[in-house]
Parts: sequence; C-alpha cells; structure tokens
Amino acid sequence: MFIGSELAYSDQYSALERTYIRWLGVPIVGLRIRARNIFSLIPKDKTYNEILDAGSGPGVFSFELAKRFPKAKILGIDIFEEQVNDAEAVRQKVGLENVHFAIGDILDFPHKDRFDLAVCVDILEHIKDDRAAMKGLFDALAPGGYLVVHVPAFHRRYPVFKKSENFYVPTHVRTGYEPEELHGKLTDTGFEIAAGGFTYGFWETLANNISYMITRAQMKNKKLYALAFPFLQLMSCLGARARPAKLGAGVYAVARKP
Repeated sequence: MFIGSELAYSDQYSALERTYIRWLGVPIVGLRIRARNIFSLIPKDKTYNEILDAGSGPGVFSFELAKRFPKAKILGIDIFEEQVNDAEAVRQKVGLENVHFAIGDILDFPHKDRFDLAVCVDILEHIKDDRAAMKGLFDALAPGGYLVVHVPAFHRRYPVFKKSENFYVPTHVRTGYEPEELHGKLTDTGFEIAAGGFTYGFWETLANNISYMITRAQMKNKKLYALAFPFLQLMSCLGARARPAKLGAGVYAVARKP
C-alpha cells in the first residue's frame, strides 16, 4: 500500500476521496517527499522498542512506523483532540495493534527517558518556544535514543531557480530554519548531531512549488489538485531523497541523546 492509505478509513473524507486515497495513498506531495526522507534517515543499525511520533496529526507517519517496525510500540501524540480521535478510530478499523494515539504536548510531556526513537516532522515551525519543544523531545528519549527531525528551510527555489524566502503558511510562527540554526539549537539542548543538512532537490522542489501554486498551501482547488497529484508525485520521485549541498526547501537533523 502507498503511504497514508490508512486514511481511506477516515470519516473525515467523502466516499470518492476515500477511494482516491485507497488507490494512491495520501495525496500531499510535500508530505510524501518528507516521508521518503524521514524513513531513509532513521538509523538502521538499532533496535527500536518504543517510538514517539511528536505531532502525529492524522497519523500518517505513525501508521507507517507501525508497519516498518512491527515489534515496536508506537505512540502518536498531538494537541488537537479531533485529529487524535480520528487517527485512533482509523487505527481500530485498520487493526494495527502496535500503534496508539493520545492527546499530548511535547512542551509538557510526562514520559521521561522512555523512547528509543522520536520523529518530529514539520512541527517545530508551529511552536514559538522551539527550544522548549526540543528539550521535551530530549527528555522523552532514553539515553542513546535518536531524534529524526524535519522542518522547512528559510529559503527555497521559487518558482524554479530564483532563491527566495520560503512560503508563509498559516499557523507557522517562523518561515523556516537554516541548518546551522536547527543544529545549534539541538546541540544547546544536549543532543549530538549525527547527520544534518538540506532536503528537497530540484525535482522535489519544483513538484512541491507547483503543488503550492494550486492549493495556495490552504487545501484549495481540490479537484484540480486531485488531477495533478499523480503527475506531481512522479515528478518528485525523479529526485527522491535528494540531499542538496547548498539549498533545499527542507532542513533535517538526525540527533542522538548521549
């Protein structure tokens, strides 16, 4: 199944939308790009018993973690009750027993020294006190645990070659990060940086830029986007998991708690 196809069981979508998701997976180009990056960045030489998805939203990453690590227990947390309830309802319909969802805020998270792995995908740009969020993630991890984090970059190519400040998206409290800023804040929190840099190469960025032109980053023009998505997805796959040296639309870090 394509990533996010579990959402075909969500009551939040119409019957036609659920059919579309069942066949093609979650139709969000940027999310699919981030997913390819995140899952390729998780260290492969470790055994994970407990995994945290911080800011799980509809549960796409949590469901995929549950399938890729069937022996691990996955917890997806989010501050929005409706999304948590919907993700948990989908989980029950799908029958995945090694993942659960709960209302939770990484700024006030009660579980300490627990998780072997945490993923945090495009969440920090929504949090004003991002250092406190990083501290919450640090505390949640067991010693030796890894954090794989992804955020928007401060700059990107737009529309094709021109370097410009990243898009403003409603609910973002900052446009994005430079790699040095993200890595510096993580290091100040106590993390050791194992790897880091840019994501979104040329083809991924172009596909995502066209996606934004259609949706205006606010899920507009759904019918047009549904027609365009398969082509944009194929375009983005031409440069899958690119790690640009100087400029990309995303920034990542793989960080370890000593």
